[in-house]
Amino acid sequence: MIMIIIYINKIYLVSIMSNIQQFVLNNQRTLKKTLSYYILHISVAMLVAYAITGNLLMSATLSLLEPTVQAFAFFFHEKIWNRF
Repeated sequence: MIMIIIYINKIYLVSIMSNIQQFVLNNQRTLKKTLSYYILHISVAMLVAYAITGNLLMSATLSLLEPTVQAFAFFFHEKIWNRF
């Protein structure tokens, strides 16, 4: 019984990994562009936050939250934009 459950879980995991691989292959250009934009956005946000707070830890924390959300928003915006 345990062997059957392990086998089914393994098949399910392989299926999920295959879907993720296919997603990455189909969206490679947009994912690279999103990553480069994310790095740029974090850098700018950190510099601005540091200029305002003067605290490196606080500026790093602030700079990671908003650009992370924006990176996801940008990815989907780009996919929608390319359709029109």
